Amino acid sequence: MIQLKRQLFRALAQGGKEAIMIALQQAIELEHSTLPLYLYALYSLDASKNKDIVEIVQSVAIEEMLHLTLAANVLNAIGGSPSLDRPDFIPKYPGQLPGGVDKGTQYHLSPFTMTQLAAFLEIEQPENPLDIQSKKLGLAAVNDDEPITIGQFYDQIIAQLKTLPASAFYASPRNQIGPDQMDHCVVVTDLASAIAAINVIIDQGEGTSTSPEEIFGTDWAHYYRYQQIQKGFKLEAAPGQTPPFSFSGDPITLDTSGVYAVPVDPDASTYTPAQVIANNTFNYTYTSLLKSLHDTLNGQPERLDTAIGLMMSLKQLAKGMMSGGADGNTFTGPTFEYQPTLIS
Repeated sequence: MIQLKRQLFRALAQGGKEAIMIALQQAIELEHSTLPLYLYALYSLDASKNKDIVEIVQSVAIEEMLHLTLAANVLNAIGGSPSLDRPDFIPKYPGQLPGGVDKGTQYHLSPFTMTQLAAFLEIEQPENPLDIQSKKLGLAAVNDDEPITIGQFYDQIIAQLKTLPASAFYASPRNQIGPDQMDHCVVVTDLASAIAAINVIIDQGEGTSTSPEEIFGTDWAHYYRYQQIQKGFKLEAAPGQTPPFSFSGDPITLDTSGVYAVPVDPDASTYTPAQVIANNTFNYTYTSLLKSLHDTLNGQPERLDTAIGLMMSLKQLAKGMMSGGADGNTFTGPTFEYQPTLIS
């Protein structure tokens, strides 16, 4: 499991609106930092050969965008301003995730492999994962001393929000994205709605202490969703077992012939001129997406349509690069860097 630096907790534990705002900005950066990792792996997959895995990774990536937005809604509700449009918002890969990880784990932009899946499981693992049985092997218990997890970080944000007076919240929605624009988004105007928004983030990522289901009951929480790939079987209800779930559904198998031969931790300095142009176009589109999201979350909700269009463009650019390019044999990995101007 990810263990965040203890100073994050010490700063937040000091209390007050400013400390909560800083923590929520860190949460936004942490939620975003998983996206390049997940998208790079996702776009390295040939959907015709790895349909189930593509659907799982894509569904998690979409919900990470929701989590980023929910954290921004809470921040806006107490008078903050989410910051996404700056070079240091994008993590460097290989590197640690924002907030630092006590174990010093380095995360890599990598095509989809079982090793990369293990890194995704580490990111999403709850403090006390359920011991769900599998057709092959049971899930081993995890014993970590005093873990400082993402879930605990959000729990502490909730605890500090409870100390604020009611007047700390804007009673009228301030720079909010609602469910009419993004499914399952929560408009935050008071403590109760702030807690509801944060609980969506926690439960979608980790499930609950008794169930691997996410809060809406439409899918499994991220950790268990990814475990289906690791276990090789879909998760399903299993009445009579404790807990009443089992990795015993339809098989899920990684077809390695359906993973494009893109590099780990791509380095544009090694690219041909044509690859450099493709990578520059990708990074410019990615930066434009961050700019549109920044505007969307800072009082321009109409910019969300632009952001959605850029997301689709980003997918097409990445797939074109990673699937072999025009000659079908030039596998280029996008570097996910801040590039506000298009360099040809």
